[in-house]
Formats: sequence, C-alpha cells, structure tokens
Amino acid sequence: MLQKTYYKTKDYCKVKFSFKPELAETVEILGLNSDWQNAIIMSKKKDGSFSAEVNLPKSSQHEFKYRVDNSLWANDPEADTEVPNVFGGSNSVVVI
Repeated sequence: MLQKTYYKTKDYCKVKFSFKPELAETVEILGLNSDWQNAIIMSKKKDGSFSAEVNLPKSSQHEFKYRVDNSLWANDPEADTEVPNVFGGSNSVVVI
C-alpha cells in the first residue's frame, strides 16, 4: 500500500510504503530516485507487515521493487502503475 501526504509549503511528498509478504524476515525497497544499490530497510510490525516512510520530490515518478529476504523481488500490487524492466519483468511505479 502507498499512502501519500502532500504539504502545501514543502517541495516533497511523504510516502508511506506498507507491504505484507508471507513469512518474511526482511523487506527492502530498491529503485527509488533511480537508486538500485542502496536499499531502504523497512520496519517489521507485530502483524508481519513491513513499512517505511520516504520523502520524494513533488512532480516526479519513481520505479521501485521490494526485495524480500534478500532473494525474492516483488512489486507492490497497489502501486500507481507498472512499467517493463530490462530483465523481462516489471517494476512498480509511484507517481508524486
């Protein structure tokens, strides 16, 4: 799930990412701001879901994927859209 909070006086939007894979120990977000090297570590909640908040510039869009347990790549089913990637799959997209 993506929850966006816009601020009238700021040039960014706070985006809360929430994701609940089955039986996962770790989840990271990769690709935001075209950064596929430095992962954003998501916090695990008691119900087994993971979340993270990220500030992203207004009037932008960002491809991303979740990496579950350092091996499984997953898209966000509630992302704004998906686009094909160079690996024959697709990436989630958040539009700000």
